[in-house]
Amino acid sequence: MTAQSSLAAETAARTAAIPGYTLGQPAVARAPMTLEELDLLKRTLLLGDEDLAALRASAPILEPQAEAILDVWYGFVASQPQLVQYFGNARTGAPDAAYLAAVRHRFRQWILDTANARYDQRWLDYQFEIGRRHHRFGKNRTDAVESVPHIAYRYVPALLYPVTATLKPFLAKGGASPEQVEAMHQAWVKSVLLQVILWSHPYVKDGDF
Repeated sequence: MTAQSSLAAETAARTAAIPGYTLGQPAVARAPMTLEELDLLKRTLLLGDEDLAALRASAPILEPQAEAILDVWYGFVASQPQLVQYFGNARTGAPDAAYLAAVRHRFRQWILDTANARYDQRWLDYQFEIGRRHHRFGKNRTDAVESVPHIAYRYVPALLYPVTATLKPFLAKGGASPEQVEAMHQAWVKSVLLQVILWSHPYVKDGDF
């Protein structure tokens, strides 16, 4: 077994244990967008090869800090009642600890997936699946919870800023130069914006996306 295939096997084993993580699985529906259209969107965002290299460079910096990053992000959500409600029980309003924990496992993997994204068909399909999980089309189904049935669209793009702004200090802890940190951060902003656009699909009127 080569080093690359061994790493792939280890990654597959790790992600298989993540509740509700289905990237690359047959159950994930085909994206209503072609790879050619995705490429045009990447070009519009100026997301190029240098950005992909910067994302790759961020992976070994962010992976050992993933739990600390999640602590910051979860702390922010917990401080915002308009956000934490989406993780609460629909009847009582109390935060669902099991739901939060399941999402946290996927959120940790999302950090790694963003840094290592290949923008292939599997990745594209999964972005549309994530979008459906925010929308009444699919919210709560993955974790079989009784939470509020829909996340208001306005909060989907709004979270781009707190997620990417709070990530920059973690990127700076890897010993990279200020210029390299800035390049990694800009690549993350572009990549997260690309994903937010794709997640928006179920919220957009048919034919307008």
